[in-house]
Amino acid sequence: MATLDWIILVLFFSCLVGIVLWVIKHKKDDTSDYFLSGRSETWLAVGAAIFAANIGSEHLVGLSSAGAESGMAMAHWEMHGWAILILGWVFVPFYQHSRVFTMPEFLKLRYTRDTSSTLSIITLISYVLTKVSVTAFTGGIFLQSVLGIDFWYGAIGLVLLTGIFTVLGGMKGIMTISVIQAPILIIGAVTILVLGLIKVGGGGIIDGWQKLVEITSANGATNMHLFHFDKADRWYNEFPGASVFFAAAIIGLWYWCTDQHIVQRALAAKNLTQARRGTIFAGFLKILPVFIFLIPGMIAAALRTQGVLVFTDNNEAYGTLVGTLLPMGVKGVVIVGFIAALMTSLAAHFNSSATLFTIDFYKQYHPTASEHRLVVIGRIATITVVLLGLVWIPIMKSIGSVLYEYLQKVQSLIAPAIAAVFVLGVFNKRITPKAGQWGLLIGALIGFLRLGMMIFDPGSHYDNVTAKLVTDPSLRSGIWTVLNINWLQFCIGLFLFTMLLMVVISFFTPKADEKQLQGLTYFSQSPEQRKETRNSWSTLDVISSLIVLAACIAFYIYFW
Repeated sequence: MATLDWIILVLFFSCLVGIVLWVIKHKKDDTSDYFLSGRSETWLAVGAAIFAANIGSEHLVGLSSAGAESGMAMAHWEMHGWAILILGWVFVPFYQHSRVFTMPEFLKLRYTRDTSSTLSIITLISYVLTKVSVTAFTGGIFLQSVLGIDFWYGAIGLVLLTGIFTVLGGMKGIMTISVIQAPILIIGAVTILVLGLIKVGGGGIIDGWQKLVEITSANGATNMHLFHFDKADRWYNEFPGASVFFAAAIIGLWYWCTDQHIVQRALAAKNLTQARRGTIFAGFLKILPVFIFLIPGMIAAALRTQGVLVFTDNNEAYGTLVGTLLPMGVKGVVIVGFIAALMTSLAAHFNSSATLFTIDFYKQYHPTASEHRLVVIGRIATITVVLLGLVWIPIMKSIGSVLYEYLQKVQSLIAPAIAAVFVLGVFNKRITPKAGQWGLLIGALIGFLRLGMMIFDPGSHYDNVTAKLVTDPSLRSGIWTVLNINWLQFCIGLFLFTMLLMVVISFFTPKADEKQLQGLTYFSQSPEQRKETRNSWSTLDVISSLIVLAACIAFYIYFW
């Protein structure tokens, strides 16, 4: 990198210090301020924070890598603007009316305390072992490919710097940097997209797109398509037919509507109107990742075919583009935006983990703890998560390529039970507390059973993850056959099984009383709550939401 680029990086880190000092000067020492930014944010900050919390190294490294490898197949997970709209239009009103800090806290009100604890444990485990570690691991790869920094310095430095920023800045600091980095990230990524297309086609953007389609579709390849229905298709076994759409939808409902580190941004809004408009804004932003991360991965692969770029690992695709295509100065600004995105994503996980531990564990056993004490515990919890993430990195480095390959598969095992519990809990007041408790527990255990098989058999393809655990072919039937089915079909099956299980259990267990359900389900809202919800949206909100939906539909039609 040129001297100018390094100067820009130094200015960025100076800006971080300034943000922390500003937050320390203006903060209130209470849990609402530290965990939810005092519930005072506007739609712009909420939308930018939701988008920034989602954009991590799994996009800078992973999504571009997926684009270079399988083309549009993974785009289903990015066309989830509709799911963010469901968060704002459907779920946020219930979350806001209940005044909860966390998703487990909501399940405690709707179901039982054990249901809340189960979700907290599942979420904390998934954050430490996948999100925090994967973000740090792939962040190290990105910094190595762009800046030439040693992997360990990049990964550990990213985790430590973000941990310090989160402990001192809390949610207010995270929301502030989100607003700053989102436009830098988007402008920089669009610049890479445009320059990449020009480079591929040797002319204008349209020429570049036509050349990209030609190279990507050479020899009958189907990488430009979202769906793979032909069994002779190279990608059919991994993304069979419509299964990819429905499984991605289940994962989307879990991630965008019930996952703590996303919903926490919406709960930071000053009111329901600002929260919903923030999700609408985030829905617009969510259309971008396919174009600014996945397609650049396809561009990198095309340039490699043309002999312009050289990289052996698809994880290096995006970093190689940044290092090769961008001019001096612009490169520094873009890298600043990407580092800020990495930090924001990590900080989101750190802060959400601290919130879960403090509110759902510590406060339950220390109900008289002061606000100051809870904030201190939250900071200690953040430091603990940072340390656990660092401890896991060596393991990630030894089996990281396998774990990253399975990242979406891991989420497909965590998502179904949680999504089922929330969807039925909000839309069906007949679902009993015990049904939610046992549905979540049993569904999660089944998911973790398959996850364990994946981890302990890293050398096998997903279709044969139990091969080393079961040596007798005669035993590979029954439960083993079920656990070995395609990961997308397993996700759909686990979701439907959990919902059916909850319905059945509800016939044999006591119902929740009406007082417990008040305001927590669609059919138990008070007239005042319904009026508040209705008064919180306007015709402009509806039109804006329809535009997001239309954009998603148009994308599916074009890349069918």
